[in-house]
Amino acid sequence: MLVLFETPAGFALFKVLDEGKLSKVEGLWQEFNSPDSARKVVKLKAFSKFENTSEALQAATCLLDSKPTKDLRKFLRTHCDGETLGVADSKLGNAIKDKLKIECVHNNAVMELMRGVRSQLTELISGLAVQDLQPMSLGLSHSLSRYKLKFSADKVDTMIIQAIGLLDDLDKELNTYAMRVREWYGWHFPELAKIIQDNIQYAKAVKMMGNRTNAAELDFSEILTEDVEKELKEAAMISMGTEVSDLDLINIKELCDQVLSLAEYRAQLYDYLKSRMNTVAPNLTALVGELVGARLIAHGGSLLNLAKQPGSTVQILGAEKALFRALKTKHATPKYGLIYHASLIGQAAPKHKGKISRSLAAKTALAIRCDALGDSNDNSMGLENRAKLEARLRNLEGKELGRAAGSAKGKPKIEVYDKDRKKGPGAMITAAKTYNPAADSILGLTANAEEKAVEEVDVVVGKEKKKKKSEENGNTEAEGEESAKKEKKKKKKKQAAEGDGEIVEVGEKKKKKRKHSEENEEESEVPSKKEKKKKKKKKSED
Repeated sequence: MLVLFETPAGFALFKVLDEGKLSKVEGLWQEFNSPDSARKVVKLKAFSKFENTSEALQAATCLLDSKPTKDLRKFLRTHCDGETLGVADSKLGNAIKDKLKIECVHNNAVMELMRGVRSQLTELISGLAVQDLQPMSLGLSHSLSRYKLKFSADKVDTMIIQAIGLLDDLDKELNTYAMRVREWYGWHFPELAKIIQDNIQYAKAVKMMGNRTNAAELDFSEILTEDVEKELKEAAMISMGTEVSDLDLINIKELCDQVLSLAEYRAQLYDYLKSRMNTVAPNLTALVGELVGARLIAHGGSLLNLAKQPGSTVQILGAEKALFRALKTKHATPKYGLIYHASLIGQAAPKHKGKISRSLAAKTALAIRCDALGDSNDNSMGLENRAKLEARLRNLEGKELGRAAGSAKGKPKIEVYDKDRKKGPGAMITAAKTYNPAADSILGLTANAEEKAVEEVDVVVGKEKKKKKSEENGNTEAEGEESAKKEKKKKKKKQAAEGDGEIVEVGEKKKKKRKHSEENEEESEVPSKKEKKKKKKKKSED
C-alpha cells in the first residue's frame, strides 16, 4: 500500500511497511513518536519536486478542486502499478481512480497515518530541512491566498483613502493661506480683492506686481483678461491703500509662493487620485465621479466593506448625524448623503432629487460590488447604468403634467350633456360655459363706444326680462284655466241640486255666498222697476 502526501516542495509517495499496524488506529500515533520508529512503519518510495512557485501554486489549486495535475498523473503512473493508494481527499481518490484506474483508499487509518508522517516529515524525506520547509509553506500559502482572493497590487484602495484625505486637507490649507494673502495685501491694495475673485490668479498678480505703483508698467496678459487688467491698472492709480515697506512685500510674496506651490501639488494629487480611481473602481467612477467615489470608499473604510452595504445605506452614507436626529425627533429622514454631490443629482430638479438619488444609490451599490469582487477591469457596466439613469431623468422631467398616475390614456374627453341620456359617465359631464361678451370691462372705450356698449347691454337685459315675463304670463294663464274649470264643476253641482228641489247644506261659507247672491238679485230687480216707471212718465208727457 502506498500513501500520497502533498508538501510545499512537491509530492511524496510513502510505502507502508507493516499494514497490520493500520488495524489499530487508536495506537498508531505512538509509532511516530521517534524518527526510528516512524521509519519502521513507512518508507519514502518516490518524490516529485516542484520547479518553481507557480507550479506549486497550480498544483495546490488543482488539489483544492479535487483534480490531479498532469505532472501528478505521470508521477502516479510511473510508481503505482498494481498498488493501492491512500489519499487524504475522497474526491481526489475518485478522480484518480476514474482517470488512472488506480485503487484508492480514504479512511480513518489513512488519515491517522498521514498525521504521523507530517509530524516526522523532515526525518522521513532526506534533504528537506525545517528551515527550508517553513519559507516554502509561507510563500505557497500567500500565493494561494492571493489567487483565491484574486488579489492585485493595483487594486489597493488604501492609497485612495489617503489621497482623498490629503486632498481635503490641502483644500482647507489652500483656502486659509489664500484668505491670509488677501487680508495682508488688502492693506496696501484693497480694491484688488473685488477685481480678481480667483485665489490663484490673485496670488500670481500680487507676486508679479509687488507694490501697486508697478502695475502700470507690467503686462498681466498671461494671468488676466484685457478688461480685468485695464480695471486693475486704473484702480492702482487711485487706490486708497496704505504704503508698505519692501520687507513686508517680500514676506507677502513668499506667502504667495506657498499658495501657488500648494495649488500645483493639489493638481498633481488630483491627477493621481483620478488614475487610481479608474484602476481600482472604474464602474463607480463612471457613475458618480472620482471625488464622490473616493469619499464613499474612505467613509466605508475600504472598497470591500462598501460592497457589503445595501443601496439604501450607500444613499445616506455621510448623513448619519441627520439620520439619527430625524429618527430621534420622528421627522423625515434624509434622502442623500455624500452621493448628493454627484453630477446626476446636480442635474435633476429639486422635486426629482430624491428619486434620482435612490436610483443612483442602487446602481452605485451594484457598481461597487462589480469593482470589488468582479473579474473585469473595464467600466462598461458603469457607463451602461449611467445611460439608464440619464434616460430616467429625462423621463421624469419630460412627463406630461395632465397624465394621471397609473393610466396610459391621459385626460378624459369632455362630452356635451344630454338630458335624455340616463346611463354612462357622459351623463355626469356638463358642457363648458359660453363666453359672455356683455361682461367685458368698458373702461378704455370712448363716449360713443360706451353708449353703444350700454345700449347693447340694455338690449340683452331687456330680452332676458321679456323671457321671464312670458314665462310668468304662461304660468298665470295656466292657473286661470284651472280655476275656471273648478268653478264650472261647482255650478253644475248647484244646478243639479236646485232641479231636484233638494236643499244641500255645504257649510257656513256656502250659505253666506248664497245670501249675498240673492241680495244682489233683489237689488238688481228694484232698479229695473224704477226704470219702467220713468219710461212711462216720459211717454205720457210726450
